[in-house]
Amino acid sequence: MSGAALGLEIVFVFFLALLILHRYGDFKKQHRLVIVATLLAWYLCFLIVFILPLDVSTTIYNRCKQATNSSPLENNNVTGSYSAAVPVTGKHPCFKPWSYIPDGIMPIFWRVVYWTSQFLTWILLPFMQSYARSGGFSITGKIKTALIENAIYYGTYLLIFGAFLIYVAVNPNLHLEWNQLQTIGIAAANTWGLFLLVLLLGYGLVEIPRSHWNGAKRGYLLMKTYFKAAKLMTEKADAEENLEDIMEEVRKVNESIKYNHPLRKCVDTILKKCPTEYQEKMGRNMDDYEDFDEKHNTYPSEKSLVKLHKQVIYSVQRHRRTQVQWRILLEQAFYLEDVAKNETSATRQFVHTFQPREPENRFIQYFYTPTVEWYWECLLRPWFYRILAVVLAVFSVIVVWSECTFFSTKPVLSLFAVFIQLAERTYNYIYIEIACFLSIFFLSICVYSTVFRIRVFNYYYLASHHQTDAYSLLFSGMLFCRLTPPLCLNFLGLTHMDSTISHQDTQPTAYTSIMGSMKVLSFIADGFYIYYPMLVVILCIATYFSLGTRCLNLLGFQQFMGDNDMTSDLVDEGKELIRREKRKRQRQEEGENRRREWKERYGNNREDSTRNRNVHTDPKESNYSEISTNRPVSKYTRSNNRTERDRIELLQDAEPLDFNAETFTDDPLESESGRYQPGGRYLSMSRSKIFDDV
Repeated sequence: MSGAALGLEIVFVFFLALLILHRYGDFKKQHRLVIVATLLAWYLCFLIVFILPLDVSTTIYNRCKQATNSSPLENNNVTGSYSAAVPVTGKHPCFKPWSYIPDGIMPIFWRVVYWTSQFLTWILLPFMQSYARSGGFSITGKIKTALIENAIYYGTYLLIFGAFLIYVAVNPNLHLEWNQLQTIGIAAANTWGLFLLVLLLGYGLVEIPRSHWNGAKRGYLLMKTYFKAAKLMTEKADAEENLEDIMEEVRKVNESIKYNHPLRKCVDTILKKCPTEYQEKMGRNMDDYEDFDEKHNTYPSEKSLVKLHKQVIYSVQRHRRTQVQWRILLEQAFYLEDVAKNETSATRQFVHTFQPREPENRFIQYFYTPTVEWYWECLLRPWFYRILAVVLAVFSVIVVWSECTFFSTKPVLSLFAVFIQLAERTYNYIYIEIACFLSIFFLSICVYSTVFRIRVFNYYYLASHHQTDAYSLLFSGMLFCRLTPPLCLNFLGLTHMDSTISHQDTQPTAYTSIMGSMKVLSFIADGFYIYYPMLVVILCIATYFSLGTRCLNLLGFQQFMGDNDMTSDLVDEGKELIRREKRKRQRQEEGENRRREWKERYGNNREDSTRNRNVHTDPKESNYSEISTNRPVSKYTRSNNRTERDRIELLQDAEPLDFNAETFTDDPLESESGRYQPGGRYLSMSRSKIFDDV
């Protein structure tokens, strides 16, 4: 089994990162380089989280082997059965774990993963971010724009690195070498990452348990959905207005720059990014052959077209995102209203107001019956969320306590260190790996979920259902690569696996070995890394009392607060919007049902009546009908003859009006003499009834 666990986790994490990226990104429309770079960044970060427990168990085994200086025992299987002859230390054997990774593999693995992620977050992803957001029409122009924007960005971090470098150079007790220079760079990157880590962790430790607890409150969720509907409608209207303004500018540019202008290719590139309906309206003006030099008109410059191109990309993406989010929010609101109605149902069968538009899987339909759905949604799910919220709250308390006491080695106060040391005494490697994985997985969920939730105006916003733009995807990859290394170092400090924290002369993990000795910068290793994580307590208290939400609400940013008049107004507004959309969808479904009903009821009667007329008609009439079928254009050439039209109308029954159709026709004869048309307003009835025998 040596190395097999490492290989399996590498494959599993790749598909996990690919699945999550598919939920947020659009593989068909977005550039392949953006997808590959984001996937690589997410994959490396998730890989560190999943592989680190294997590194911990391997390090514990190596420490045992180093302490006993005896040959290790090979375990026979994964379940933990071992041979009879075992070298022991005290009462417990020192055997090789099932997930043991041979010496020399983990240092190389971590070095490749760490430096690749650092290259992504500090060099490649920022450059690609500016490149993707640029409105240039050529690769050279986009590269130039990206370099100019990143000059300030790189200068800021070089200033931080230079400060650490000057400190080491001035300090007489330190001699600057290559390894120390590498450690300074790592310390600078991890210091910036730890600063962000504590901010995001303090929010996630409180908000994740609270969100699951509130998930059991149906009334709370429904009110919050109404609030989101009111806010999203405002954003949706603003996005539509912004798109209209941008499209008006594009129309003016399209009319001013003719087909033979040198900048016409730039205009064509902009038109390709516009929605289809606007492209059809504007066209390309290919029918205008006047020379652009004949009239001395003022034309927009290439710089202004670059700016317009950038605005078009942003406005179209924002408009599409708000449209999709509005449809998703409507489905969520309708479902929560259905849950509220079905809670008092005596039949205990879940009834939907609107049937799902996409057909469900037959396997799900067979097992997830209306009765099962009622018990899950109305009875079991609230209790499940409450129990899960309590478990997550206990984990949060353990994390906060350990963050404040992990520097104490005698006695050991960090609960994470206590759990790992108890398992280390019995060399229960499976328990060690499970405990490490659950601990670091919970920390990662608290940090990464905050990355997915935060929204920096409209510049950074991770939207599900393939609605995240390239800029936000790349920015999330940057955040993950910056947060994951300090997150892992913080976890190793909580478990006292980092010798810098535990102050023990023991073999370090392979992950900490590539970081070098942080003692080169004593004020970082013994000061910032120790005391700064304690600020998580203050951040948790601020999050619990929603101080950030209240501050944003005072500044004019509308936030959901139950005891606020503005929140109540927005809830009422959202409730009315949902009610209006519900009535609209009901009318649409009723119209579709009526059209389907008329088609099923009278479609067959029309065919039967046609056969009956052909059987009972005399030869003269049949000859006349053959002549009429051989001359199909006659009904259009004689359309102005009122006598003929009146004679035909006498043989027609009154046709029902369908006010839900898309087009309206005053004359039923214009639609093939009253026959059924899918897009028309009239639905014809049969000519049978009293005139069948005529």
